[in-house]
Amino acid sequence: MSHTNIRPYKGMVPITGANNYIDNSAVLVGDITLAEDVSIWPLVAARGDVNTITIGMRTNVQDGSVLHVTRKSSHNPAGNPLIIGDDVTIGHKCMLHGCTLGNRILVGMGAIIMDGVVVEDDVFIGAGSLVPPNKRLESGFLYVGNPIKQVRPLKESESAFLKQSAINYVELKNDYLGEVN
Repeated sequence: MSHTNIRPYKGMVPITGANNYIDNSAVLVGDITLAEDVSIWPLVAARGDVNTITIGMRTNVQDGSVLHVTRKSSHNPAGNPLIIGDDVTIGHKCMLHGCTLGNRILVGMGAIIMDGVVVEDDVFIGAGSLVPPNKRLESGFLYVGNPIKQVRPLKESESAFLKQSAINYVELKNDYLGEVN
């Protein structure tokens, strides 16, 4: 058994892309694929054991977040993989479970996104929000609450920030990579 933070499970080993930063305290297990320029920050736990996790380019997963999937079953033959698009910012202590996130999304600190949820592109999810199973969040809106509710269309400045947040984290992870090299 490996004692590193990137661990195999049943022969599946996480695949990391170019220029990734994975903090030494984060743990990635099993069928996980990271695109390039992804950053995985301290104490993240990502477990691709009973389904797959895919994380797109320039996405950042911040401290203490948990990423998991739903197993395949007779009532859900495909299960629920976790699919995260490009330029996504996942705030501190979020829980993402068997959901699909598009591109240019900000998931606020402490948010929980449950099985079967689909979040379209260009969405802000407020801190502490709960997205119940199988909900669809439409592109271009701010969502908040427990359970989550659509609040209003995104302002132009908020839409621009979605991409800028990802760029900021690419620059930060590059700084961290420079420290370890």
